[in-house]
Amino acid sequence: MEAFGSASGGRGLSIASAGDNALLMLARDPDEVLAVDINPAQLACLEIRVAALQTLERDEVLGLIGSRAMPPRARTECYRRCRPLLGESARRFWDAHPRFITRGIGGCGKFEGYFHLFRKMILPLAHNRHRVEALLTPRTPQERAMFFEHQWNTTRWRMIFHLFFSRFVMGCLGRSPQFFEHVEGPVASRILKRVSHALIVLDPSQNPWLHWILTGSHTRLRGETVLPPWLEEGAYRRIVANLGRLKWRRSSVEEVLSEEKCGFDHFNLSDIFEYMSPARAEWLLEKICERSSPGARLVYWNMLAPRSRPERLANRLVPVTDLTRMLHEKDRGFFYSRLVIEDRI
Repeated sequence: MEAFGSASGGRGLSIASAGDNALLMLARDPDEVLAVDINPAQLACLEIRVAALQTLERDEVLGLIGSRAMPPRARTECYRRCRPLLGESARRFWDAHPRFITRGIGGCGKFEGYFHLFRKMILPLAHNRHRVEALLTPRTPQERAMFFEHQWNTTRWRMIFHLFFSRFVMGCLGRSPQFFEHVEGPVASRILKRVSHALIVLDPSQNPWLHWILTGSHTRLRGETVLPPWLEEGAYRRIVANLGRLKWRRSSVEEVLSEEKCGFDHFNLSDIFEYMSPARAEWLLEKICERSSPGARLVYWNMLAPRSRPERLANRLVPVTDLTRMLHEKDRGFFYSRLVIEDRI
């Protein structure tokens, strides 16, 4: 959101994913946001979030997602109230997966299940609950470095991390094997470097994604919440006010660019280039240039496969280098190896 700037208005195109970033784009008061995804399950996740924002109180939304504790029956009741606002496809999805509701809808994805396995079965082999709680305690940068070096970064921690986040194990349990089709070189060591950055340079006590991975919720020990930006109170109010400006459809970015008559001003492309060959990524960036407004901004991430504007498009896309470097340094979504921000000339 900092990459997009503070100016309101304009038309945004977002990868839907589960909906968090697409919804957050509404906090900027855009004219419209179109969220697209080829996976109907992702759109069902977005749709139930929209229904919850329209129907439930904020504390209930946090409980339904799993950010806060909520009895399973209460989550089921929240879903009952949201269900009439869902389309037929989303209703079928959630009706078929009642356990996703009772456990909290924020944890129902494949990668979330992978982190659940890590949290319950693997992490305790290296660190007990007390040490995890200590990691998430507020500290100065110097104190974080000392804690990491002397208590967290053990030989056992490094060993199980390299095993569990290896290409083979992640491909079997966490991500689709297709995800690694265009990835070269070691995987676990690159991810571990970014995790170390998140535990020392960034503040673990203020990182909602780290809290979720290590504890399964966004709630601290004393009951306070460490929330992702779209659930923070100020952004939450603006998102609810602007829900009518959000549209979604099952489609690829390529299909949207070929069908939409109006250009886009903001692109949240998530990490879609991770699944593409360099040639395919270059082709899509060229199509985006053709169907975007002058001055449009593209924001996307690289996790393991490096992708960015090719030299052939240097006269149409300009990297925003200083801002990219600054935002990547403080990006709490620490598992990405690179943030890319490019402007359409």
